[in-house]
Amino acid sequence: MHRFLSISSKSTSLKNQKQLHLPLVSSVSSATPKGQSCSHYFNQKSPSLGSRLGFDRVFSSGYFPNRVNLRGHERNGNGFLRLKGLVGEIRNYSSETDRESIDYDVVIVGAGPAGLSAAIRFKQLCREKNADFSVCVVEKGAEVGAHILSGNVFEPRALNELLPQWKDEEAPINVPVSSDKFWFLTKDRAISLPSPFDNKGNYVISLSQLVRWMGVKAEELGVEIYPGFAASEILYDEDNNVVGIGTNDMGVAKDGSRKENFQRGVALKGRITLLAEGCRGSLSQKIMKEYKLREKVQAQHQTYALGIKEVWEIDEKKHKPGAVLHTLGWPLDSKTYGGSFLYHMKDRQISIGLVVALNYHNPFLNPYEEFQKLKHHPSIKCLLEGGSVLQYGARTLNEGGFQSVPYPVFPGGAIIGCSAGFLNVPKIKGSHTAMKSGMLAAEATFGVLHGGSNMEAYWDALRSSWVWEELHRARNYRPAFEYGLFPGLALSALEHYVLKGKSPFTFKHGKPDHEATNVAKLHSSIQYPKPDGVLSFDVPTSLHRSNTNHNHDQPAHLRLRDPDIPETVNLPEYAGPESRYCPARVYEYVPDEKNQLKLQINAQNCLHCKACDIKDPKQNIEWTVPEGGGGPGYSVM
Repeated sequence: MHRFLSISSKSTSLKNQKQLHLPLVSSVSSATPKGQSCSHYFNQKSPSLGSRLGFDRVFSSGYFPNRVNLRGHERNGNGFLRLKGLVGEIRNYSSETDRESIDYDVVIVGAGPAGLSAAIRFKQLCREKNADFSVCVVEKGAEVGAHILSGNVFEPRALNELLPQWKDEEAPINVPVSSDKFWFLTKDRAISLPSPFDNKGNYVISLSQLVRWMGVKAEELGVEIYPGFAASEILYDEDNNVVGIGTNDMGVAKDGSRKENFQRGVALKGRITLLAEGCRGSLSQKIMKEYKLREKVQAQHQTYALGIKEVWEIDEKKHKPGAVLHTLGWPLDSKTYGGSFLYHMKDRQISIGLVVALNYHNPFLNPYEEFQKLKHHPSIKCLLEGGSVLQYGARTLNEGGFQSVPYPVFPGGAIIGCSAGFLNVPKIKGSHTAMKSGMLAAEATFGVLHGGSNMEAYWDALRSSWVWEELHRARNYRPAFEYGLFPGLALSALEHYVLKGKSPFTFKHGKPDHEATNVAKLHSSIQYPKPDGVLSFDVPTSLHRSNTNHNHDQPAHLRLRDPDIPETVNLPEYAGPESRYCPARVYEYVPDEKNQLKLQINAQNCLHCKACDIKDPKQNIEWTVPEGGGGPGYSVM
């Protein structure tokens, strides 16, 4: 089993010492001389991020000295350090004027399936080739898995390749799919259709639990994982090559002044930097624009959907572990692409949600309220009655597929996982493809550092892999629905059952999601029923179940490029759509002292779903990372 170091710290709020545990991490990393090529070896070593935070000194008793201030932190049960307050409360590890720089061989941004798969595969190769390279993974969530809500149908193909003995190593994958249904919903009926999902051999899992488990496996191999650190900028050298990332400053007040607990961000330098931020990653978007990665391969724009999800605990008599249900149709209209899912997990829990494509036309549509309506459908209501909601969350999904995959390699690194967009839309699965992309990038990275090759090997390997074959076969499903629900069903059925993905043509996507929004005068407002507090709920109630938290006194991470556009364009022309497409009531129009409506941004509510960054009609909202450790705090289920 995984080994832990035991540490003791004093807290001002506790009279007695509290014992915490941290995973053993490597404290050796390679420093990169300025201007040195990635294909060369490096001999100089520098302390790890963990040692800079004071986690490296151990007395013979196994305890750290009490100079390490871990106030406001706790062990989360898997050995990872969970941040309850500011990272800056740990220790002052940099000066106030100059940002400290720490060197690694590989820096990975994001501890999701792609990032952790890349870290694990890279360290496996290090062991196989007896090479000593350092790997650091930074995660903006307060702990690994904190930003991933439970409920996932998991295809284990990539995991079988990465960790073949996972069944014997207590992986949290133990509920095989037992049934696979597909319904077309009308307002009061459910019509059964042949299921196209082919979930035989798949599992219903908590993806949050899985990445926590993968994190432990990565640390056993010597990967350093640091949750609570938000990568806020890309670092370049004088030749415009990426040389790492910078974390944001902590302890900055809303007005930009430095608070007492101010901590300068740290520069994490990497010979190779891998971006695994998930859908619509902020740094990945900047990299794609900076190096024109879409243009390089004539990739189409990315298109997205918003997924809204709840985890329920239901009556044991109604619970069928492994049962999987997908639906199309109601409550969405025939011009809006989307559908619902309902997965029976273990312990009487189910995951239920609605996915709404963000290229919908009607600015009055409210995805959150559509989800509340869904739960009142007779075929859904009967299952939920008598149950209770445990968690709520939301996240955008890449739906562009094969046509929208950018060139994933940039000078100094690569984009992996959902940051590049490997979701298989008809399967509604992306974890296995994200993991495989991370593994392929890790192999290319190792080739660069150990064999003198280049990162373009990742692109070549990707196009030769089963990921590319799978996405190519599924490429026409999503754009088929540009023609409406029923033509889309007909075309996708033709693709699936007759052509089997071997069409001689490739459909193109329609307008980018933000351009698809019509002006308000072309539509009528939608009157949604009030929540009953039993099956449907208001936004504040749901937000409470997401454990979302941001320090209120920090600079807003949601920025308006032009502060006048909400009142001069969005409100008069589009009826203020940001007040509806956001599933967390971050955006509200409230009257000022002159009774004029003004946009109010409640950044502390943000679920990090990125819908605003995508759907704003004029692309006026920029999503940037808040202080590390902020956002949703989904617990282990």
